[in-house]
Amino acid sequence: MRHLVLSCRTERMIVHEREQQNVPALASRAIRSFLAQTKGVSVFDYYIAYNRDHVIFNDNMELCSAVQKGATFLLDFTWTDTNRIMSAADNFNIPYIHADASPQTFLKVMETYLRARGANDVVYIFDSPENADMAIYFLITESQLRTIIFDRLSDNAIERIKSVRPYPSFFAIIANTSQMGVLFRRALQGGLVSKPDKWNLIFMDVETESFEHHETFPAMSRLLVEKSTCCMLLNMEDGCTCPVEFKPWEAHLENVVQKVLQQALHDQLPLVTQEDCSVVGSSATADISSLLRDLRADERFWMPDGSRMLRYNLNVSIWSSTEEDEAEAIRVGSIAKGVVVPSEGNRIKATKRYFRVGTTESIPWAYRQRDPQTGEIILDEAGQPIWEGYCIDFLRQLSKVMSFDYDLVWPKKGTFGMRDKAGNWDGLIGDLVVGEIDFAMASMKMTAEREEVVDFVAPYFEQTGILIVMRNPVRETSLFKFMTVLRLEVWLSILLAIVATAVMLWLLDKFSPYSAKNNKQAYPYECRDFTLKESFWFALTSFTPQGGGEAPKALSGRTLVAAYWLFVVLMLATFTANLAAFLTVERMQTPVQSLEQLSRQSRIKYTVVKNSDTHDYFKNMKNAEDVLYQMWRNLTLSSGNDQAQYRVWDYPIKEQYINILSAIESAKPVDSAEAGFKRVNERLEADFAFVHDSAEIKYEISRNCNLTEVGEVFAEQPYAIAVQQGSHLQDELSFYILELQKERYFESLTAKFWNNSMRGVCPNTDDSEGITLESLGGVFIATLVGLALAMVTLAGEVLYYRRKDRQTKLVQVEPAAAETPNNKSKKEKQQSLNFKNMLNLDPKNNLNKVVDKNIPKEITIGSKFVPASEKQQKISYISVFPRNPIH
Repeated sequence: MRHLVLSCRTERMIVHEREQQNVPALASRAIRSFLAQTKGVSVFDYYIAYNRDHVIFNDNMELCSAVQKGATFLLDFTWTDTNRIMSAADNFNIPYIHADASPQTFLKVMETYLRARGANDVVYIFDSPENADMAIYFLITESQLRTIIFDRLSDNAIERIKSVRPYPSFFAIIANTSQMGVLFRRALQGGLVSKPDKWNLIFMDVETESFEHHETFPAMSRLLVEKSTCCMLLNMEDGCTCPVEFKPWEAHLENVVQKVLQQALHDQLPLVTQEDCSVVGSSATADISSLLRDLRADERFWMPDGSRMLRYNLNVSIWSSTEEDEAEAIRVGSIAKGVVVPSEGNRIKATKRYFRVGTTESIPWAYRQRDPQTGEIILDEAGQPIWEGYCIDFLRQLSKVMSFDYDLVWPKKGTFGMRDKAGNWDGLIGDLVVGEIDFAMASMKMTAEREEVVDFVAPYFEQTGILIVMRNPVRETSLFKFMTVLRLEVWLSILLAIVATAVMLWLLDKFSPYSAKNNKQAYPYECRDFTLKESFWFALTSFTPQGGGEAPKALSGRTLVAAYWLFVVLMLATFTANLAAFLTVERMQTPVQSLEQLSRQSRIKYTVVKNSDTHDYFKNMKNAEDVLYQMWRNLTLSSGNDQAQYRVWDYPIKEQYINILSAIESAKPVDSAEAGFKRVNERLEADFAFVHDSAEIKYEISRNCNLTEVGEVFAEQPYAIAVQQGSHLQDELSFYILELQKERYFESLTAKFWNNSMRGVCPNTDDSEGITLESLGGVFIATLVGLALAMVTLAGEVLYYRRKDRQTKLVQVEPAAAETPNNKSKKEKQQSLNFKNMLNLDPKNNLNKVVDKNIPKEITIGSKFVPASEKQQKISYISVFPRNPIH
């Protein structure tokens, strides 16, 4: 490093410089330019190389030699530890100016922009180790951001950036255009540019058109030095041609030297000399306030408030998109003399905080989308899994109200967190302990063990616990379900009783002397004839509400009918009662109703997820029962106690959880909740139960018609967000959770995942609203069969009637002539023949043979033809009675 010390009597000025190697040449060129424009002035310059290891600068030999000869100004172009040089200048009463002759001002401009966006931390990436070293001293003395510096981007540097915790909110690259393309390409290949709006690039040269990613990422901020800066620093008119190798800090150095020389000449600053460097100067330091005012007013210079560093002014334009979804970057603002000015109608995007949020799969709280056909995890455009669930929606809402960005991170080992024997945690708890994540958003229960290493915020879900789920039993459906009320032997016995009653009724009516058939005197009117067919009809119809009809007349028959009717009444009442009880009991069949009932039986097996919170609950309860048993045992066997006070036959505490844990271990715990639900769904006989988190069980039940919950929720515990111990996020997260509760946000979120489900399309297997057609369909089938038989019988009757009608033949009877003795015998023969013809009998006495004759259109009945015109007495009707009437 070099310092420029400028000494001026009336004729000359000495400049000492502690900077890069090219500073003396640049300062000498500036002095020559000044002398060429100013006549009669002599300037002597001295250059001192500043040694950083030398703590006290006052005893520097080169500085002492320069002061002995005399000095008007001390110009400091260093970037490190300026307090030592300024202290030496104050000791010798030499006016002191500190100016930047390095790329450090670009870093200052970048920090000004980041602070305007509300940044708290940033990762700086430089194109060379020299620039990185230069930045370190600035960041130590002036920066207010939490900063990490990298020179270039090697593979090791990329991995180190990825492992930075907390993860940086901003990235900034400071380089010229050629190196900017190389560094940004390396960042892309390393997977660092996942959020382009977090990246900020500042170019140290003017010609930036060759950068290939100007349009690739519109949301990325690019700070471009305007060409007017080049013209301004080179003291040229606007629209000048900027040199290819233009470096603003070199032009700034020459401008500072010339400005100080001009002011020293104008103000006639005195020459300060000191013969003995060990003695503090006695004279007062020359007043340079007017010089500082002029420097601040000059557009080429920038002296921040509260700083003695004179920097070069950079006119920088800011290019970015105003919204994240815009496809084109625009000029959103500018920076001049450290002031960020938004363009008209635009604004500088305020930054959002960035957090790494840990989560783990737990349906419906957080789960990765999977292909329904293959089950493979679906990835987004960046190759990351797509998360869904209650916690994911909740996190998305929190990010809006708290204004932060986040990345979801899942543990590399474990799920929620288990502590090993050495006391080390895995899962989300372990990631919080080591700082891998900022907070954990998952279905995590608040336990005292976890609170020893992490902090919890206000609960967001307070109604969770443990529940039992089983499968709805598959009922055997039958259209003739009503027939199963009575066993087969009962139905056969009823059929036998009907047959026996019908036969006995026929026999009693046939042989009883007091029956209507055998006692015509007592029953002269038409009565029911109990043939074998009528007896069967009577036995069958007695089962109907209408009854069997007319009963037998004999006392023996009536006795049989009375006994049979009593049998019918009892059988109908028994069938009706058993059918109602059968259907009711089938609906009310539930194997178990609580955890206690489940533990007391052995038919239904049950299990939990291995090493889950539910599994730990049963382990802890079993351990508690063991401890209580040992305490009771020691109490009863202690000689110092009154044993009669504790003498009981049975152990007073139930060993419920010991049996439960033993049954769980025998059934083998499953590896995941999905496997547990699958085992339950596969057991069609409902002989397996799964004990798990109540919220997850209710969610699964809402989407699976085969599952049902058993009993009530027990061991209730709340869910909450976990943060690092002492984290500033604890109070903020708690506040916004309470605000969301006031807005009833969690109720709507619960309704989304538990109420809006497919239960509405599930088939109704509950018969409480009525008996289904599947149970009594056989009744309708029997009715339809009866209707079909009736139609078949009707067809048979019609066919039989038509056939019989064709067999009935009538012939015409000729009109009778006047009776004479000669034709009397002839008439009788003719009437006999006509009678035979009417009966269709064979004239040759073949009574069984029907004579096939055509029936004439006109038939005369009687022995005499009477014309229709004559009024004769006509037959009004003919009554025909059967020989054996039914009634």
